Parts: sequence; C-alpha cells; structure tokens
Amino acid sequence: MTPQVVAKIIAFVLYLGFMIYIGLRNANNNNNSADFFLGGRKVGPWVTALSAEASDSSAWLLMGLPGLCYLGGIKETFWTALGLIAGTYLAWLFIAKQLRKCSEAFGDSITIPEFLSNRFKDKTNILSVLSIIFIVLFFTIYTASGFVACAKLFNSVFGLDYHAGLAIGLVVILCYTITGGYTAVCTTDFAQGTLIFVAFVISSVIAIAVSGGPAAAIESVKAFDAQAIAGNFGEAMKNAFGANSTYKGMSIVSALAWGLGYFGMPHIIVRFMGIDSAANIKTARRVGITWMIVSYIGTFIIGTLGTTYLLNKGILLNGGEQIANYITGDAETVFSATMQQMYPAFIAGIFLCAILAASMSTADSQLLAASSAVSRDLFKGLIKQEASEKEVLNVGRFVVFFIALIALLLSLNPKSSIFGLVSYAWAGFGATFGPLILLALYWRGMTANGAIAGLITGGITVVAWHQIPASVAPIFGLYEIVPGFVVCLIFSVVVSLLDKNKDPEMLKEFDAYKAMKD
Repeated sequence: MTPQVVAKIIAFVLYLGFMIYIGLRNANNNNNSADFFLGGRKVGPWVTALSAEASDSSAWLLMGLPGLCYLGGIKETFWTALGLIAGTYLAWLFIAKQLRKCSEAFGDSITIPEFLSNRFKDKTNILSVLSIIFIVLFFTIYTASGFVACAKLFNSVFGLDYHAGLAIGLVVILCYTITGGYTAVCTTDFAQGTLIFVAFVISSVIAIAVSGGPAAAIESVKAFDAQAIAGNFGEAMKNAFGANSTYKGMSIVSALAWGLGYFGMPHIIVRFMGIDSAANIKTARRVGITWMIVSYIGTFIIGTLGTTYLLNKGILLNGGEQIANYITGDAETVFSATMQQMYPAFIAGIFLCAILAASMSTADSQLLAASSAVSRDLFKGLIKQEASEKEVLNVGRFVVFFIALIALLLSLNPKSSIFGLVSYAWAGFGATFGPLILLALYWRGMTANGAIAGLITGGITVVAWHQIPASVAPIFGLYEIVPGFVVCLIFSVVVSLLDKNKDPEMLKEFDAYKAMKD
C-alpha cells in the first residue's frame, strides 16, 4: 500500500469517525419522537439552511451533475441549475415561513403525512396512508443514489470493490442516523455542507489559475471540444460526449422544471418545520441561497475544466471505453478524479470526503423522513395509537434500517446512474406533494378529497410517464415532473371545488393560522 493511499485512508477514517461521533453524542438528546424526528423545533437558522441545502444537493451535485457537465458542457447543466436555484429561492420565500407556522397551528405536526392529515381533517386516514406509500417508494429510490455514490467514490479512489463500498456507506449512515436522529442529521449536514462549500471554492480557484485565468480556461474547453471532434478519437468522443446533440425547447423546459421539486420534497421542507422561529427564515434563506449559487458555480467549473485538466494528465472519463492511450473511467467520477490530481494525498482525501458528505447528508435525511412517516403516522397513528414514545422511537429506528437495506438492493448494479435515480425520485416527490403543500398553505377551500385525488393522480402520472420511452412520441421526452405536477394540481383543485369545503373547524383553524404572527 503506497503512502498516498494510506494518507487518503486516514482522511476518510477521520471524517467518517467524526460523523459517527456526532450521532453518538446526540443520542441522549432524543427524549421523544418529536426530538428524534424534528429536533423539538429548536434548530437555528444557519444549521437549518446548510442542512436543507446539503440534504437537497446529494451526491448528484458532486458526481451526477459534474459528470453531465463534463460530458455535455455548461449548456447541458445550465438550465437545470437555473431551475434548481429558482426553485430553492421560491420554496424558501413562499413555503418556509408559512409551513413553519401552519404545521404548528394544525396539531403541532412534525411529519408531512401528519401535517396533511391534520390540515385537511382527514378522518379516513386515506391521505396519510397514501402519503406514506409514496414517501417510502421514492425515498428508497433516492437513498439508493447516495449508496451508489459512496460505492463509486471508494472504487475510484481506492480501487475498492463496488459492493464493499456500498457496505461501508450503509454502515456509517445507519450508525449516526439511528442513534442521533434529527439533531445529529442536521449537525452532520451542517459540517458536510461546509466541507462541500470549501471544496468547491478552493478547487474552482485552482482549476481556473492552472488554466491560465478565466479567458484561457474558456479557450481550453473550446479547444478540447474541437480536438474531440477532429482528433484521432473523434467518433468515439462524439458518442461519449454527445458532440452532435442539441438542447432544444423541450429539454430546456424539462431542465427548468427541476425547480418544481422543492415545493414537495419532504426531507427538505421538514427543515422549515424544524427551525426555532419563523422570524429566522429570512436569515436561513440568505445563507442557503448563497451556498447553493457558489456550489453550482463550482459544479460548472470542475465539470467543464475537468475535461482539459484531466486530459493533460492522460485521463479521459468517457464511460469506460478505451480511447487511444488515455486512462478511461466513469464520467460521474470527474470531481474525485480532479481532486486526486490536484492535491497532495491527504488534502485530496479530505476534499473527496465532500462526496461522502453530499451522499450521506441526503441519505440520512431521507431515511429519517421515511422513518418518521411509518413510525408516527402509520404505527402510532393507525396501528397502535396508545404506543409509548419509546416504542415509536424503536419502530422508527427499525424502519431506517429496513429502508436502507431495500435501497442497498436497488443500488447493487455498478452501472447505476446517480443522476437517473435522483431524477426519478425528485419527480415523484415534486409532482405528488408539491401542489398539495402550496394549496394547503394558501387556499382556504382545499379539501381532503381534493388532496387524495391529487396525490393519486400525480403519483400515477409520474410512474407511468417514466416508463414510456420518448420514441413512442416526442412529448414523452418531457421530464415527468411537469405532467405529474400539472395533473396533481388540476385534480386537487377540481375535486375540492366539487367537494366544497364546509368544515367549520378546518376553516376556523385556517383563518387563525393566517392571522398568526412570526
């Protein structure tokens, strides 16, 4: 084992050990399920902001999106990033403060299914059950993307077997999520978000400087594109990098539509519910948006400049196909490959932990959100209403473990695409819960039947649309979040109008919520 490998191992062990320590340190802070799943609504604005953004970004920010940028250039990722940044800002602006107040006003809800049931006075529990089903389904898919990222990272850095990397990621994430709960997840997310921010800022500056400055960096990317098309590996590069592809109207709409996901992402919007005060939302919003903009700029820089930077080192990440005398690999490892070439081994190891940070900060949040839905809303809400807080906590921890195992099974294929897994789950949540959350917060006339109709039709639309290839008809090339969101919104409104909200208790509570001060 070389000194370089030992140095990277030490960096990884220190980082992973620190994450587990945070979980163990917070284990005694969970006196009840409200503490475990929402931190007792005591989390400050800075931790809330970085936890929300780190939970949002996941490994696709450091692997999936840079890989897409590496393969297709900025044009392929610009519109996606623009949609995500706009969606984040609008969610902080229109959802955060209102959800913090509304979730407290309607039964002091601490989970999304519980909030929807309390808000719409659903006596049948159908809304809660459907919410749990969709949460578990899409979170399992989403969590799998985090495990895939961990496995690809360990494989690209240490040459470790893909499945061994999966096992390591699973063990560490489970350790601090099961023991520490929401507070541990938010604290680790804060540390992980900080690490991601620093890694992008420093690495981007170095990448530009090595290229000879901003102008020279742009020219080097253009020169790479020309070489890819005209050089001795032209045809293979065209296939690998999509040199003849176009980015037209439907693709732009699909990319921008990613922003719709933020209105219904349970593991993100639950951060709005857990902040210590609605008055601190503005501070959290500013911190979160700043973090996000800087991180996406870093994604563009590493993804695009990584082409020429790595090519000069004899590395070409084209998906594994051997081209000329270049070392080839998976394009989604462009960030890790660049870090290893750019820094001494130990520093590279620390910055490579940013990928672990992105993977774990999302996976832990998703596991916790899914767990809370099952243990509080299904187990205590429907199966055993007299269950003690200890029983709810134990069921929650078991659910975390069970969902993680299912996600592990979904991620066993080494060829799994991080971007593809995230894309599907993102559409599922955005289209099913997004319209419901907006209507719950802003429309007095929304009813339980309207919410149920929207949830069912939105979810079915996403799943069905995802299965139909674009070859059937061009319209099916549209990202499934768009038709799913529209269908959910239409059915929710139409059924609610037909239903006519006449529940005096619901209307009275809604008016009281709207009158609440921060």
